[in-house]
Amino acid sequence: MSGVPKASVTHAGPAIMQPPEGRAAPVGDGVGPLLAVRGATLQYKSKNLVVTAAYRVDFQVFPADRFILLGPSGCGKSTLLKAVGGFLKPAHGSIELNGKPIGGPGPDRMMVFQEFDQLLPWKTVLGNIIFPMTCSGRFTKAEAKERALVFLEKVHLGKFAHAYPHTLSGGMKQRVAIARAMAMGPAILLMDEPFAALDALTRLRMQEELLQLWDELRFTVVFVTHSIAEAIILGSRILVLSPHPGQVRAELNAHEFSHENQESPEFHRLHRRIHAMLFSGPPDAAQAGADDET
Repeated sequence: MSGVPKASVTHAGPAIMQPPEGRAAPVGDGVGPLLAVRGATLQYKSKNLVVTAAYRVDFQVFPADRFILLGPSGCGKSTLLKAVGGFLKPAHGSIELNGKPIGGPGPDRMMVFQEFDQLLPWKTVLGNIIFPMTCSGRFTKAEAKERALVFLEKVHLGKFAHAYPHTLSGGMKQRVAIARAMAMGPAILLMDEPFAALDALTRLRMQEELLQLWDELRFTVVFVTHSIAEAIILGSRILVLSPHPGQVRAELNAHEFSHENQESPEFHRLHRRIHAMLFSGPPDAAQAGADDET
């Protein structure tokens, strides 16, 4: 990427992909998956109860994918994202990044959360973006500052580099969080309903800006949402999950859709199809993943 200094150490996965022009991200085409989730069952355990959040989930994410995890509240989509982030190990199955099992958190996977308070309040906008780059040892202070300034411009916040988080709006805070994550050059950007708490107009603008950023950088993103329309607009592929415990209902292509054609018959047809999947009966094997008393 022009104008962005390279990492001072190597890391898993390419930071930026350069597929052919156009909105659609390549899937496969002779390239192995960047992320492979195979038969993953994710559980939360207490003394007397095991809660199964996701059951035997399979999917693959390829370089430059905009991969959406879509499902109702409680279906385990955020739990899946935490597992990809390395914060939760599967009870069964496997999760691999670049062919290697994920053993814990790492700078090759950066997370953007829903909450506005994910920034350090005692640091400026610039300081928040620099902080993980220098703490990880992946960049020198000079490199980190240069990258931070570049990505601040990319999210249209160059003039706010020396502002503190409490002076920013919710949308601006989310832009800072996105810039902070992207500046690290992760193999995968993990986004857990980052626009859910924003007002409708700001959410629309943030969606557009994320797609513009992807058009420029072609990064890989796994994005969690419970909005069908947002999934279709932002996703190149959509994994539809059933209600609790989350199981895969379908994996759908959506790369041809955007804000510009959301009134088209094709968009509405896909929206209705997904709606029917989400609100139909449970998958046949759902009972196998139900909560169990220990």
